[in-house]
Amino acid sequence: MNLNPRDQTLKGIGILVVATFFFAAQDAITKHLVQSLSVFQIVAVRFFFFALFALAFAARRVGLRRSFQSANLPLQVVRGLLIMAEISLFALTIGYMGLAEMHALFACFPLVITALSVPLLGESVGWRRWLAVAIGFVGTLIIIRPGAGIFNPWALGAISAASMFAVYNILTRKVSRDDRFETSLVYFGLVGFLSSLVFAVFVWKTPTPTESLLLLAISITGIIGHLSLIKALELVPAVILQPFNYFVLVWAIILGFLIYGEVLDPITLAGAAIVVGSGVFIAFREHKRKVADG
Repeated sequence: MNLNPRDQTLKGIGILVVATFFFAAQDAITKHLVQSLSVFQIVAVRFFFFALFALAFAARRVGLRRSFQSANLPLQVVRGLLIMAEISLFALTIGYMGLAEMHALFACFPLVITALSVPLLGESVGWRRWLAVAIGFVGTLIIIRPGAGIFNPWALGAISAASMFAVYNILTRKVSRDDRFETSLVYFGLVGFLSSLVFAVFVWKTPTPTESLLLLAISITGIIGHLSLIKALELVPAVILQPFNYFVLVWAIILGFLIYGEVLDPITLAGAAIVVGSGVFIAFREHKRKVADG
């Protein structure tokens, strides 16, 4: 059944919101697992299952041989190494921070993308978006409150992970100019798995039955999340979907409260609102610019 443009957009947004729930659930499970298992073991298992998914997905879409053909092989490898390092740092940091607090800080990554798109992609950023970036970083400072007695030094890990994820997104933009989406997906999974495995073999321990189930759960939630994201992007342009990615923070707040009893204080919530508001404004300006450019 063919949907009209409005219904198709609403369906795509709804699917994306579902994807953000699974990504938040994956992080909630990871927060529990890092208390007993090495980060690299967790990450290696996640990438192993994701690599299987990526290979199956690419084989069905374009064939395995074509999916490995890249015009940007060095960048694809660097991109894979970077996302492995970012996921590892995220997993390590979330063990020392609240789930919602971690995502409130991680929400600054679109601001970093905007700032870095000028020197790394040669894009132009107008004064309105620069102002939104500045205001967003003020929101980040409100969340971490440097100099205050409640400052958590692991907040710097969250910001570092967000910055790494921003650079990963910029590299993804660069390789997407020449490489297929399926190619980027395959190198994401394989490079991430092989590089994490190098570290995991030194810290591997046999997981308990409960830990095995949780490792399987984070792998399944990640795959479902990515499948939902891919489907949403097939229905709706990414620039329209971007603001709705912030639903992951909503889910993180809910899951953090239900599972770990976390409650964000009003100042942190205000800072998060500023960061999210800045990101949404930047997405709106980018959408407006693309519409103007035709």
